[in-house]
Amino acid sequence: MFGLLPKDEAFFDLFDRMAGTVHEGALLLSAMLGDFTEVEEKAKQIRNVEHSGDHLTREAIEKLNRTFITPFEREEIHELVCRMDDILDSMENAANRLSLYRIDKPTPDAIALGKVLVNCTELLRQAVPMLRQIKKPQEMLNLCLAVHKEESEGDRIEQHGLAGLFERRQDPIEIIKWKDIYSDLEQATDRCADVANVIESIVLRHA
Repeated sequence: MFGLLPKDEAFFDLFDRMAGTVHEGALLLSAMLGDFTEVEEKAKQIRNVEHSGDHLTREAIEKLNRTFITPFEREEIHELVCRMDDILDSMENAANRLSLYRIDKPTPDAIALGKVLVNCTELLRQAVPMLRQIKKPQEMLNLCLAVHKEESEGDRIEQHGLAGLFERRQDPIEIIKWKDIYSDLEQATDRCADVANVIESIVLRHA
């Protein structure tokens, strides 16, 4: 019966806009790490993108509360938008620390993590619009698998970066700063994997 009911396309528009906003944030953060100039201004741009994500998340949740028939389970919609918002939160935290901690220059591992984030969010930006019809479930699952592979690479890079901090016996304050930054960057990749998990669940339930 539910397959005959019309889908509320406005939800899908919100999903697409959210995925695009997340990718925009990743591009800005990666660009900041790659060209570490005007750091405060670049951090502000990332905060503005995160605020846009907050607005979209609130809009989606408010719509969820007003809508009787939703395209997927309410829990799935709530989880999808909130986990995408979490990605933006972690990226904003990393950008803020890079600015507030007065970092001289990013490490090669931080730059590499920024690139992993761009890859993850681009994969999600491709997968999320496909939720409208779920006509190519295997292609969607393959995109999610690629996100998980990128997230695993992010874990490896973070561990390499942390090991390097202690091997070089840096100032303890610098170690603390970079542990925080690495953690934020890696958490952002973890949240990308969380979004992929939600998409996988939706595909397996509704395809």
